[in-house]
Amino acid sequence: MTRVAPLAAAVVAVLAGATPALASPRTCDPAAEQLAVTVTPDPVARAAPRMGDRLVFHSMVANHRTVAAPGVVVWLTLLRLDAGHEQAMDLEDWSADKALSLDQLPSATVARRKWTLRLISPGTYRVLVSAATRDAPVPAIAASEVFTVASKSVVESARVLPVALGIPLVLGGLMALRLGTGHRTGADDG
Repeated sequence: MTRVAPLAAAVVAVLAGATPALASPRTCDPAAEQLAVTVTPDPVARAAPRMGDRLVFHSMVANHRTVAAPGVVVWLTLLRLDAGHEQAMDLEDWSADKALSLDQLPSATVARRKWTLRLISPGTYRVLVSAATRDAPVPAIAASEVFTVASKSVVESARVLPVALGIPLVLGGLMALRLGTGHRTGADDG
């Protein structure tokens, strides 16, 4: 239970808008017995993302230990921050990227990863990248800046109108052609 409390406190701080100390970039300190994680948005990302866009984030996990970090797992979490809808999102529809697993991360080295999100729902969000090892008491966590996804009209009238008007016109034309053909053959109506 004691291992969960610091992680829960860090997640609550991130939800509240604070940037925990774990999220700030660190320089390699050989005396530090920890992993450091950073996450940054791709520099070519749209300033105002909309539904349907793809956002790319880059993460780095640095091993500040004097020895290799065993069994490193790095994963992405997407948090929704809208009032009344605060939650961690299920990434099944948002991203095809899976967790990164490393047998070990050598001392004073960095593992890099690119994460791609397909924006499927409007709202206010934050990305977290976490890294854990078999022997660390809590994961190291980095938080992105908060970003807002604007809604996008899902049904576009320019695409729907031709179909909505075209199908009845085609069916009506086929019926008129069929009725007209039946009368020209000289069939007796009565």
